[in-house]
Amino acid sequence: MDLCTKAGNIPETIAFLEKTYKNFNPAFPFEYHFLDEDYDRPYRSVEREMGIVRTFAILAIFISCLGLFGLAAFTAEQRTKEIGVRKVLGASISRIILLLSREYTKWVLIANIIAWPLSYFVMRSWLQDFDYRISLSWHIFALSAVLSLLIAQLTVSFQAFKAARTNPMDCLRYE
Repeated sequence: MDLCTKAGNIPETIAFLEKTYKNFNPAFPFEYHFLDEDYDRPYRSVEREMGIVRTFAILAIFISCLGLFGLAAFTAEQRTKEIGVRKVLGASISRIILLLSREYTKWVLIANIIAWPLSYFVMRSWLQDFDYRISLSWHIFALSAVLSLLIAQLTVSFQAFKAARTNPMDCLRYE
């Protein structure tokens, strides 16, 4: 038999190898593995772990957005009189939104500055376990900062816009 392993005749080749193996060594079972499957096996567990990490990261982002939303609502409620006075004095909606969201922007940037070195060292040590690894560039960290700022601004801007659109007379009537 001509032993040629092409894409179309792999089952025939395996059957031939099994028959030949059993002719020479019938006491032991015939076991075979493809090399690409052996290389793929360790990475499948990493893919499962990444699925779990991704799920919990999305859950953590959602919970933090809920907390940030509540904090923005509380801050807007506490500063109702200030917002009313600013509106009476001629402040625009965009200026009030900027006033309310500036504080959160500062804290998100501080959190990013703290998280960058920590995540760099954790990722670098985790990537050392792989034969083929990517290099960590500053682009990854800049993108994470932009995304975190965007998520925080979208979360806070709803409450800020709602507070900025209120009628100043409603804010100052009960004070």
